[in-house]
Amino acid sequence: MRKGPSLVDLFCGAGGFGRGFYDLGFNVVYAVDHNKASARSYKSNIPTATVLCEDLRDLSCNDLKGMVGVDDVDVVIGSPPCEPFTAANSRRMKDPLDRLYKDPTGSLVLTFIEFVGCLNPKVFIMENVPAILDGELRDALRNEFKLVDYSVYFNVLRAEDYGNPSKRTRVFISNIYLKPKPVNSFTTVLDAISDLPEPSEDPPIPNHELPPNLSFRKLRKVSKLRWGSSLTMYEGVDKLIPNLIRLNPYRVAPTVLGASRFIHPFENRLLTVREQARLMSFPDDHVFLGSKDEQYNQVGEAVPYVLSKVLAYEVLKFLNNYH
Repeated sequence: MRKGPSLVDLFCGAGGFGRGFYDLGFNVVYAVDHNKASARSYKSNIPTATVLCEDLRDLSCNDLKGMVGVDDVDVVIGSPPCEPFTAANSRRMKDPLDRLYKDPTGSLVLTFIEFVGCLNPKVFIMENVPAILDGELRDALRNEFKLVDYSVYFNVLRAEDYGNPSKRTRVFISNIYLKPKPVNSFTTVLDAISDLPEPSEDPPIPNHELPPNLSFRKLRKVSKLRWGSSLTMYEGVDKLIPNLIRLNPYRVAPTVLGASRFIHPFENRLLTVREQARLMSFPDDHVFLGSKDEQYNQVGEAVPYVLSKVLAYEVLKFLNNYH
């Protein structure tokens, strides 16, 4: 067993959030996610963890506490589903409070809070989209955490400020103030993917197989796309969201989403899973398992690796001074 601070990862996905902590020496003891492919990916990348493929609502917190195997959990992190809150979801409930209290998926945030109260960590961090603070939601969340004896900070961070090659603004709700120092320059698409070999059926780097083929009709349209232009749009809240964007190699990429796919800057093809993972700053030894769609979704739903690592460092500094 590792000697670092103990950590439980809820709604863990493929391990983007947990990997930064793991690489800084945290002892990741338990992780939970309902998606089988994500759970398999997590275990492949963070082998110290016991990974439960379960709906968190079906677990007893006291049972999980007994399974963890340590007297006190130092850190709890997690990323409850953001779909009920994000403006990219045209079907989200109109009333912000309904998204938390009436949407069955949105109420998983309350399940996370319940587990935080039960596990009683020294530090917790919950990641989500900034829209989780819309309307009266900020006060509601503050009150819900207060019920389990925690005061909270709403730390809004931009991943690109910390070297991530794609844009991603997220709120990290925690019981400690989190404001890591940004880096001095941005990382572009070209910086991120230019050194990768051509994709192949048996690539030397995991998840860099040939991407899915585009239809002849789409391929013809893609060949005419300029940098920053998109092939299709889908409906969000009060706006259309571009998809199949031809990436500008000299800029930071747009936000990587579970449903998003990108066109290579110079070639008329989709990015490979590995190229898309590079845009989320994942190291090349972080593997994604499951079908191709599952792999792309795991990348798009993750916390960018560089951001998880700087947050892990902030938590480590706090724990080193903890009395």
